[in-house]
Amino acid sequence: MEHSNLKENLLVGLGNPLLDISAKVDKEFLAKYDMKDNDAILASEKHKNLYSELVEKYPVEYIAGGSVQNALRVAQWLLEKPKVTTFFGCVGRDNFSKILHDKATSEGVNVQYQYDSNEPTGTCAVLITDHHRSLCANLGSANCFTIDHINKPESKKLLDTAQFYYISGFFLTVSPPSMLEVAKLALARNRPFLMNLSAPFICQFYKEPLMQAMPYVDILFGNETEAETFAAEQNFNTKDLKEIALKICKLPKQNENRSRMVILTQGVEPVLLAKDGEITEFPVIRLPVEKMVDTNGAGDAFVGGFLAQYIQNQDLDVCVRCAIWTAAQIIQRSGCTFEGKASFQA
Repeated sequence: MEHSNLKENLLVGLGNPLLDISAKVDKEFLAKYDMKDNDAILASEKHKNLYSELVEKYPVEYIAGGSVQNALRVAQWLLEKPKVTTFFGCVGRDNFSKILHDKATSEGVNVQYQYDSNEPTGTCAVLITDHHRSLCANLGSANCFTIDHINKPESKKLLDTAQFYYISGFFLTVSPPSMLEVAKLALARNRPFLMNLSAPFICQFYKEPLMQAMPYVDILFGNETEAETFAAEQNFNTKDLKEIALKICKLPKQNENRSRMVILTQGVEPVLLAKDGEITEFPVIRLPVEKMVDTNGAGDAFVGGFLAQYIQNQDLDVCVRCAIWTAAQIIQRSGCTFEGKASFQA
């Protein structure tokens, strides 16, 4: 793939940098911490011993994580040119943040962390049972991101010169003002602002900041459970995913130059792309069960694959096909990881 048109800092992402602590566990471990298959939750008091028990009882793997940082790492893998993406998030002053920084930087992401001296770097327990994965995030210092960091002159310069912006719904638990600041910048510059629903609990418990951000969203990603939860919370009175996607497209929008797109994944069922009152379906790559190692990161990889093509102004069908191909690669490995050269053919 020819990358001569790629500039540094083309895409800026804001999110929660987390060090993933990943292990295969049994169902009893999930039950002990009141977790279900494919959960994505924030740690509460009852999860305080989960992390130490995980490290003590199981062989764990440490992987640079956090939804947006994952998507950017994957995009960089496909793009092959360093620093096309820039990432903002908050970490602690500790060894975990060093691991995160070195990992993300070595994979090409221009990391612009805010450092917090009081809280440890955020971690996420990735609990793998069969082909399911359940996430329990302890945000730690990721929770401490403040708008001051993006208002620093060096940060402002990066935000001003970027052409695309991507933020996860998870970030709504941390700094809605930062998200709105970036959303308004995208609007003022007529540049695409992309967002992810991230998890059902965002649609339920953070719906006020979510709906404040929604008018600025040009492209929204989500999966079937997130979309159904969003529809229930917004009183759409339907569980039909195509109908839900089209209704989200029609929600109020600030930038009328660009119609909203909604892209929904639904496991092994086709990916739905809703735009201008129409739905396009894209079949997914069905892997044999023995090739599926870990679905953790499949959603982030999907977005990363999409972004890698979208910021190169590729046709939407190429963007979605690349997203599907990339997700299929990542689920054949443990965690959101990759190796070698990406071999996607447009």
